[in-house]
Amino acid sequence: MPDRGTFAAPVTLVSHSPDETRDIARRVARLLRPGDVVLLHGDLGAGKTTFAQGLGAALGVTDFVQSPTFTLVNDYAAAVNPVGIAVVHHLDLYRLAGDGDLDSIGYDAYLAPDDGVSLVEWPERAPGRLPARGLLVTFDFVADGRSIAVASIAADELADQVAESLRDIPQDDEIKTNAS
Repeated sequence: MPDRGTFAAPVTLVSHSPDETRDIARRVARLLRPGDVVLLHGDLGAGKTTFAQGLGAALGVTDFVQSPTFTLVNDYAAAVNPVGIAVVHHLDLYRLAGDGDLDSIGYDAYLAPDDGVSLVEWPERAPGRLPARGLLVTFDFVADGRSIAVASIAADELADQVAESLRDIPQDDEIKTNAS
C-alpha cells in the first residue's frame, strides 16, 4: 500500500463480477473533479483495469480502456461532462524502477492534471511521490469476489463525499458494503 501518511477511513465494497466493479467505479467517477488523481492498488488481475474501464465510461470515454502496461500512459478523451473533465490519463507504473523512470514520463504533471483526472496503477512504484488530493482504491481477492476499498488521500470534503456516495449502494447479493 502506498505510504503518504493518514488516509481517511475507507469504504469497502465487495464485487462479484466485472460489471459490479465497473458500477462501483461509475459511482466513484461522479465524485471526481479536474485535477484529481485515483491511485489503483492491488495484485495482478485484481480488477484495477476493469475499474478504470467503468470510471472512463462514466466520464464519457468512448475508446476501449486497457492497461498501459507497455506504453506506460494512455490518454483518453472524455466527452463533455458537467464538471469539465476533458481527459482521463491512465498510467501503469509496474515496469518503472525509480525516480528517473518517473521523470522520463513526466509523472509529476499527472499528479495535478489541469485538464482531467489521472488513474495510476501500481502507485507503490512511486513512493514519496503521491498526490496531495485524490483517492486510493485498494483491490483484494476475497472468497466470493473482490474487495474494493475506497479512501480519500486526505481527510477533506472528498472523504465525506466518498462515504456518502458509496454508503447508498444496496446491500444485496450483488454488491455488499461495510460503510458505516
